[in-house]
Amino acid sequence: MTLLLSKNDVIKVLNMPDCMKVVEKAFSELASGTAVLPLRINITPPDGLALYMPAYLKEMGALACKVVTVYKNNPTKHNMPTTIGKVLLQNPETGDVICIMDGGYLTAVRTGAASGAATAYLARKDKGQVAGIFGAGVQAKMQLWGVACARELSRAYVYDKIDEAAAKFAKEMGEKLHLDVIKVDSPDKILEADIICAATSSPTPIFDGKKVKKGTHINGIGSHTPGARELDAEIIKSSKLIADSREACLKEAGDIMIPIKDGIISENHIWAELGEIIIGKKAGRTNPDEITLFKSNGLAIQDVATAKLVYDKALAAGIGVNAEI
Repeated sequence: MTLLLSKNDVIKVLNMPDCMKVVEKAFSELASGTAVLPLRINITPPDGLALYMPAYLKEMGALACKVVTVYKNNPTKHNMPTTIGKVLLQNPETGDVICIMDGGYLTAVRTGAASGAATAYLARKDKGQVAGIFGAGVQAKMQLWGVACARELSRAYVYDKIDEAAAKFAKEMGEKLHLDVIKVDSPDKILEADIICAATSSPTPIFDGKKVKKGTHINGIGSHTPGARELDAEIIKSSKLIADSREACLKEAGDIMIPIKDGIISENHIWAELGEIIIGKKAGRTNPDEITLFKSNGLAIQDVATAKLVYDKALAAGIGVNAEI
């Protein structure tokens, strides 16, 4: 039998603190050599993009593949979302697909969880810090949730080009996190924050890296293609750069690839992968004045670890529908 889990089923059982724990374990496995992580496979049918993201985590006993499609004409032609995702979870002992679950909410939470884990290891540890969020979409919300789980915040700022979206974000996340979330009118105001998350769809830099203050931690998650970047070369050059995956950063991340191509940094500027920091192979923040930067591309190990967590919690709660396939 295969367990089928809808988006609502996933929402019922998945929370940020639990997701941060399993995502941290996944990064640890990657650094320890017990994870198998091929680069995502891209196929471009007419009018769309199909992505296949498999991974295996030996210690966690988790094997899965996420299938994501991006079809820009879906809303107008078919009354469907632009981006659709499903995760196929397998039994690593038999190979059988034991669960098929919606991947939209799962992807959003696991991305926020990666930034939460990075913040826990790289941001300054003093209490009462301020978070600054570029963007006001679903992923921006998950970023703030993850950061709020990693550090005791005094308040948060949010900036978005769409004023109404930022206002809605401030109200919703303020109530959810019991935190003072303030809509700001200038990108420069976000740079006053101690922890910054870039979660936009902008293909070009969204702030001046020269204006970032000492001691800031940055999570860069919005751009993940070779020709797009949210972060300018100045902030990349001046930061201690930590990657989710070196390979992914060097083959998929315009934030890193463009400054390398321009001769501003070399590949060696990547100080470490997040997993290396977690297992203590490399040092994270070594002084309070460092600017640390986590570059997230989104890895299948995050999906696999989170899918296993969702499956286990759904079984325990008796959620989902069993189907004979």
